[in-house]
Amino acid sequence: MVKKKIAKVLAFRYKILATILVLLAGGLVLLPKYQRHEGIKPEELLSNTISPERYITTDQLAHKIINQDPSFILIDVRDEKSFASYTLPNAINIPLPKLFEEDSDSYLNQNQYDVVLFSNDNFNADQAWILCNRLGYKNMRVLKGGINQWFTTIINPLKPAENMPAADFELYATRKAAGMFFGVVYPDQVKVEAPEKTKEAPKKVITIEKKKKAAAEGGC
Repeated sequence: MVKKKIAKVLAFRYKILATILVLLAGGLVLLPKYQRHEGIKPEELLSNTISPERYITTDQLAHKIINQDPSFILIDVRDEKSFASYTLPNAINIPLPKLFEEDSDSYLNQNQYDVVLFSNDNFNADQAWILCNRLGYKNMRVLKGGINQWFTTIINPLKPAENMPAADFELYATRKAAGMFFGVVYPDQVKVEAPEKTKEAPKKVITIEKKKKAAAEGGC
């Protein structure tokens, strides 16, 4: 029941997001020519929007970071305060309102790297993606589930139940290893050392000198 409710909430939220994306696309089309870039056609934009290929999973991203893949750039579109509190390794902060500033263009509009946008969930990152895609920017991806999904899969993965398939345990082991790479310490990693035995102080031996026998007086 709980899973069904969560699924309904997520489905409703994505419907709202899809509506916003369509409105954004339409709004950009209606803007005067001198106020907008030409970009791609609305039909192509909507086709790109519904494609699942624009998402990258947390597992895929963790694999890229661990293997020092140089082919992508991470863009955190959250506000500066959230970025300062926590972000992904080597991410660049470009808050959503500053997306079209001149300094941001060199990171977003280039063909050399894949650009991975992320926020707390998909919401702001999806907005950033739709705007960049409308302008014709290439190689744009969105981290599926954002920082929230990163925490629940990489930083704090849920251990599978005993009756679950072996594939779930393999995935858990992979995610656990990834979490350790990013600094997570699991209880089974911590070795509890037994306290050292206190050494008893050596007993002080007091030597007593024996009295010398007195020489016998006289004699035969």
